[in-house]
Amino acid sequence: MAVADDHPLVVLAIERLIASLKNIEIVCRAQDSTGLIASLEQEKCDVVIMDFYMPGGTYGDGIDLIKFIVQHHPKTAIVVLSMTTDADLIARALDAGANAVVSKQDRLELIYVAIVNVLAKEEYLGPSIRELLAGATSAHRVDQIRKKLTRRELDVIVRYASGENITEIAREQGRSVKTISAQKCGAMRKLELNTDAELYQFALQSGLIQMQQSG
Repeated sequence: MAVADDHPLVVLAIERLIASLKNIEIVCRAQDSTGLIASLEQEKCDVVIMDFYMPGGTYGDGIDLIKFIVQHHPKTAIVVLSMTTDADLIARALDAGANAVVSKQDRLELIYVAIVNVLAKEEYLGPSIRELLAGATSAHRVDQIRKKLTRRELDVIVRYASGENITEIAREQGRSVKTISAQKCGAMRKLELNTDAELYQFALQSGLIQMQQSG
């Protein structure tokens, strides 16, 4: 296994973790992409644990380094360590060929979980990364819903899915029950929902209810 991080304390922490495990050995250590690639060309490594940001190396870092490893060392699995909260960047790293992504904010022991998974040819995402990607997906869904519905239609279905009835919504908005009912039906038609049960499920899965609670 290879470890690459420009923070010596991170490398030391990983070394201590690996030292307590059986059948796993660190055969090379590097502080940038230059050292990492040189090591990979000399030693066979099943797994690379790499920081996402390691400036100054010949082969770059982040997405560029992941793509280089995938192209020139295709049998080496890649575990990315990162502090980023950019969900799009994480998605791009996975698309580029990273096999696992673990946040440096997560427990160090999860690196071992990531190693086990990638050796089994399975993807692994640490809990902070999963939460970040789920939030981004939910936000994207809500954004798409906003584009389909009018502001009043969106407000009505969010309130309705959150437990308010048509009469309560009409009273709060100072509108007629008939108008609120029409807006609810119009919104459901645009979203291709046929029943209240489908509306409730859709609101939960898309993040609409969370949006109302945070608003």
